[in-house]
Amino acid sequence: MKCIALNPNNMANLVIVRHGQSQWNLEDRFTGWVDVDLSPQGEQEAIQAGKIIKQAGFQFAAAFSSVLKRANRTLDFILQEIGQTDIPVYKDIALNERHYGALQGLNKKEMIAKHGEEQVKIWRRSYDVPPPKDVTELNPDGISESLKDTAARSIPYYQKHIEPLLKEGKDVLIVAHGNSLRSLMMHIEKMTKEEILETNLDTAKPRLYVFDSQMNVIEKRYL
Repeated sequence: MKCIALNPNNMANLVIVRHGQSQWNLEDRFTGWVDVDLSPQGEQEAIQAGKIIKQAGFQFAAAFSSVLKRANRTLDFILQEIGQTDIPVYKDIALNERHYGALQGLNKKEMIAKHGEEQVKIWRRSYDVPPPKDVTELNPDGISESLKDTAARSIPYYQKHIEPLLKEGKDVLIVAHGNSLRSLMMHIEKMTKEEILETNLDTAKPRLYVFDSQMNVIEKRYL
């Protein structure tokens, strides 16, 4: 029997999904802003995420994603699976993965061997410590983002473009990346810096937040 996600008393459902496994996830490489596609397993994960969301019966008012293809294609698979390809879709750099600076493209195990497990964990999971900057001749100032830097763009975007829909009692889908979604989870769940350090979001595993009319979280769980 199909479970229909009802929306009584102006409650709103937010579903967030990290993209399916990318080719560089498979190869255990830091990806960041590099526009890597899904692996074959990632495509299947995205389809399965769509099946799970379809079973819950949400009717989304809009969907949001980054500008990177691994998130965009995951969203496409999900919308096809749930039969809602006609809803508005918004893509913005604000929801991009964090920029991993000079680590982008490098193998994580090799970086652990070179810099130590604790240092790599800090680069990957800490709130305010960015990786080494990606300094090039064309970009002498370099680029690198901590989770704090990622939150500085993702949370204002969420507050401006997504929260208003939820306040109207509308259901929303976000398909993005591990760190941009972790920053939103930290905001929504009021996590501390220490709590977010140990928080992970598996690929293509839908997470549900149910809000009341005052934007209080009254339920949070994985579907």
